[in-house]
Amino acid sequence: MVPDGGSGTGDRAGTGGETAEEGAALLDDLRAAIGRYVVLPSEEVLTAVTLWVAASHIQPALQHAPRLAVVGPTKGCGKSRVLDVLHETVSRPMMTVNTSPAVVFRIIGEDPPTLLVDEADTIFGPKAGDKEDLRGLLNAGHQRNRPAWRISGPEHKPTAFPTFAMAALAGIGDLPDTIMDRAVVLRMQKRKPGEKVAPFRSRHSVPELNALRDRLAAWLTPLRGTAHRLVPPMPVEDRAADTWEPLVIVADLAGGHWPAQARAACLAMTRNEVVQDEQTTLKTRLLRDIRRAFEQQGDREALRSHDLLAALIQDAEAPWAEYGTKGLNAYHLANLLRDFGISPANHRFENGRQAKAYARNQFLDAWARYCPDPAQPIPAAGETVVARRAQGKPPAPPSGTLPIGPPGGPAGPRPTR
Repeated sequence: MVPDGGSGTGDRAGTGGETAEEGAALLDDLRAAIGRYVVLPSEEVLTAVTLWVAASHIQPALQHAPRLAVVGPTKGCGKSRVLDVLHETVSRPMMTVNTSPAVVFRIIGEDPPTLLVDEADTIFGPKAGDKEDLRGLLNAGHQRNRPAWRISGPEHKPTAFPTFAMAALAGIGDLPDTIMDRAVVLRMQKRKPGEKVAPFRSRHSVPELNALRDRLAAWLTPLRGTAHRLVPPMPVEDRAADTWEPLVIVADLAGGHWPAQARAACLAMTRNEVVQDEQTTLKTRLLRDIRRAFEQQGDREALRSHDLLAALIQDAEAPWAEYGTKGLNAYHLANLLRDFGISPANHRFENGRQAKAYARNQFLDAWARYCPDPAQPIPAAGETVVARRAQGKPPAPPSGTLPIGPPGGPAGPRPTR
């Protein structure tokens, strides 16, 4: 069944009179307008925001509703201004600051609004309070057919409320994994001296952006049927593919330079999140530093616990000298590695002495899964890569680098942050 909104033939429709062939030029205009009002971290991020806005106009045709996580380390990074621009360009915007979850549940329907959530830390952070319903809606609404059941009406009947809706969430610091893993992530930064943006003035800015919104609706509404049937080739897999597919669908509908540009942005931004996860995850950092310690010792078969700890603590750029109250110790090290199925054991060294040590082959599986060899080649645009830690599936070990651990060894742990 073709979703509501026309046959998908690309005929002229609406006041804008846009055709599918003119879609690329329309996206160019939208991209330029967004770039005038906000300074985004990269050209790829600007491309992603443009496509996300356009994808909101084909929501009834989508199977997944990608989140847009607009995060920054401090105030004043432009997060709220991004939401201002989105409010005037997305389909059926709905600001949810201080909005009752009951209202949101009842507004979402077959043609859902685009939810815009400022100060998302008040929903997910320590000040969240009793907003569990809204948190659940934002988590579940990424995928179609995930209703929330509530007792409703004077007869207290169980009622299924739709949750499927695209959402942009702005906040300080990272949002929970349940959001970040389902989101196109904008890591905002404060503007540098010399970086200028046009002032956002309602009298002038809103009509300009609303005109672009109307042109998007006129172009994309008749194409919902076509969008529903498209299965575009994706450069990523699993949850990252689910999140980015709506954006790539819009790019493919537009044609021109947009299909290649969308896939390049997808690869760049998902890889950036993989790097970000590695840099901010203590256990992944530990695995990487231990691999470096073994390399500095000529990849010996085993390292004494004492020697491994000394190598970690001596790294001035690592956090291990300040870990705990007196620095990383043997107990801390064993505890951090326990989730990976790695533990010290008695080992006899060349001089005949026996000591507690960590065998290198214990780490091979964890290294391959959580911090692959950085020297491995980066796939070219269009090649499939595993991006983000999707649905608990570890990425396949890279070929030509580290082998998998010995047969019968412990299974790899579930990814942790």
